Amino acid sequence: MNVSSSTLSLTVADVDASRRFLHAYLGYEVTRADDGFASLTRGDAAVDVVLLRAGTEILPPEQRDRRAAGLILALTVTDLAAEETRLRAAGAPITMPLREEPWGERLFQMTDPNGVVVQLVEWAADAHPVDADPAATDPVDDDVSAAMRVISPSADHVTVSPNATMTGLAAPSRGSAALSTWTVTMNAGATGPEHSVDREQVWTVTAGALEVTCDGRSEKVTAGQTLILPPNLLRRVHAPEQAAAHVSMPAGGVASVPGTDGTRELPWAR
Repeated sequence: MNVSSSTLSLTVADVDASRRFLHAYLGYEVTRADDGFASLTRGDAAVDVVLLRAGTEILPPEQRDRRAAGLILALTVTDLAAEETRLRAAGAPITMPLREEPWGERLFQMTDPNGVVVQLVEWAADAHPVDADPAATDPVDDDVSAAMRVISPSADHVTVSPNATMTGLAAPSRGSAALSTWTVTMNAGATGPEHSVDREQVWTVTAGALEVTCDGRSEKVTAGQTLILPPNLLRRVHAPEQAAAHVSMPAGGVASVPGTDGTRELPWAR
């Protein structure tokens, strides 16, 4: 099978409303249109979209009254933060603000007048697929791994989420055999998502203060203090003021988020 293009067909109550939404906010252009029908494209890698009015007789009877409300149209973009800024300025109906998942996916969502969810996505630059073996994709020569090395900060190893900025330091992909280390900065009032990690973590607060809740117990950790987080316990980190910390853990750790399936690697610690 050779697929030359892809099209998503959406059955909606108001074809014109979805057509205007896709054109105004996502740059889709109409290629064909008729009463109760519109075909749209962007001319790039985005999937083409066909809009059909619910109840139209060209659909099989069992499909005529099905609606696309709740469906997610996901588009991977570059410079996600700039897209959110542009769309907010344009008055787009953003129904889920920009967020980052522990596995490196950054995203936000809009909802069109017919209930179709459009999700714009950006992945951390150094993300590997889940369950990938970093050693298989980033082999390290034995002679090199035994030598002393200096790691310089790089923008390629910075992950920015709505709650924090993580800057990767030592990690298996950057030559560390046993440890992953990174820095975290958080703005005042920011709170990270509840999650657990399967490795012990050591947090040393270097500026400000953090309030950490782990396994139902809360502690305030101020600059100069070190916090040890046991593995596999739910935790949440809050910054009551501007804060920064240095974090280390045994290499290879993965995170779990309540309500989601599977585990995810930490992009800044790979």
